[in-house]
Amino acid sequence: MLVTTRNWYLVRIVPAIVGAFSALCIWVLWFGANSDRDNVPSLVNHLIPAGHCACRTAVSFQCASCLQCAATTPISPSPAERTYNPVYDAHNRSLDASQCQSFFPGLYEDIHRAESFWSTKNNITRHELDDIHLVDGMARAAIVQGQLYVIAARAKGEDHRRKILGTLASINRALSSSRATSLPDTEFIFSIEDKVNDVTGPNHPLWVLARKAEEEAVWLMPDFGFWAWEHGGSESHIGPYTQVVDRILDNNVSWDEKEPKLVWRGKLSFAAKMRRALLEAARDQPWGDVKELDWHRKANFISMEDHCRYRFIAHVEGRSYSASLKYRQACGSVVVAHQLQYIQHHHYLLVSSGPEQNFVEVKRDFSDLQEKMQALLDDPAAAERIARNSVATFRDRYLTPAAESCYWRELLSGWTAVSSHVSETVSSSQLVRRGMRFESFVLLPSQDMLHFP
Repeated sequence: MLVTTRNWYLVRIVPAIVGAFSALCIWVLWFGANSDRDNVPSLVNHLIPAGHCACRTAVSFQCASCLQCAATTPISPSPAERTYNPVYDAHNRSLDASQCQSFFPGLYEDIHRAESFWSTKNNITRHELDDIHLVDGMARAAIVQGQLYVIAARAKGEDHRRKILGTLASINRALSSSRATSLPDTEFIFSIEDKVNDVTGPNHPLWVLARKAEEEAVWLMPDFGFWAWEHGGSESHIGPYTQVVDRILDNNVSWDEKEPKLVWRGKLSFAAKMRRALLEAARDQPWGDVKELDWHRKANFISMEDHCRYRFIAHVEGRSYSASLKYRQACGSVVVAHQLQYIQHHHYLLVSSGPEQNFVEVKRDFSDLQEKMQALLDDPAAAERIARNSVATFRDRYLTPAAESCYWRELLSGWTAVSSHVSETVSSSQLVRRGMRFESFVLLPSQDMLHFP
């Protein structure tokens, strides 16, 4: 009888206990990865999988492909050319090609990289372009005789639609402000999703917002936020990038008036393991104002321009890149960012050391955050120099309307240089049947834009 009872216990009870324990562990890990509140013990955060932070393992950081940035040596202008002056040039979207090259050296590094990559592949063919399958978050467009045509658009909902429309509007603005008498006809496909692998494989000639170092086939474009960004509706209004900059300048918070603290607000579940590591590193520190953001309850919310009340602003990647970097770089504060895995079009201008340093780089697990913060607090003059360099590099130069338009036109120039077969097969008569001029596309009802045509 004792043996029978023991066997029944082993067969029934033990598996049930093991199953319940396994289910509990799975739930705890799921909760840790998906909660947007600061309610996850550090032990759980150490054990949860990497999630969206694809560069981090469950226990430690293993990132061999983090972006290593170096300052680009400016090109000396010829005697006939003048130097860049933000007062006159920052909002001039009609700079010619030579001015774009002279005023913004180093801005086009990723365009040249992609151009070189496809040159070694015997250039881009129409077959390679047609081989890209359009899914939600993508659009196909063409330029014929300097005019933008929308051939197809796929949007899952309003967020997709707004981002696609913002991207198309930015391209059209760069075209309409160009002083060039003619631009090569061409056709291209872009994605507004966070990651390349959200929509396709890494080997296609696709225009994207960000890439990993190994995703060499894609082309980087400026994000939709330069046109405007609405995060979920009118209650989360951000507006055009230039409007955010205007609000920052209107507030006019001097360095001496800024709080000597590190600020960060963000959604934890976008990269739970890494973002919670930031919370832990700043917890109970006198210099820390790092909190989770709950968009539904507006808990701990502060506006983009209110970040500028702090001397130090943390920057953390999310599902991939974080589009808020450009706003933080406009503040006149020190941006403190971990080693980046995702590259945006302007990241080549990031300088982490030396006299031109314009941000402070920390490890991806933030293990050296306290050390770096203490150094900044101990030498406020050095910290202010970094903040001033950031403004001079980004807000006043490389993220200006002039630089954005120059980048779009250089992107089109680099693209057409290695896609002559695409240009040769663009037919204006076919586009009349296949597509729609951008000016007409923006007048369509929102629902008709979601799956066009």
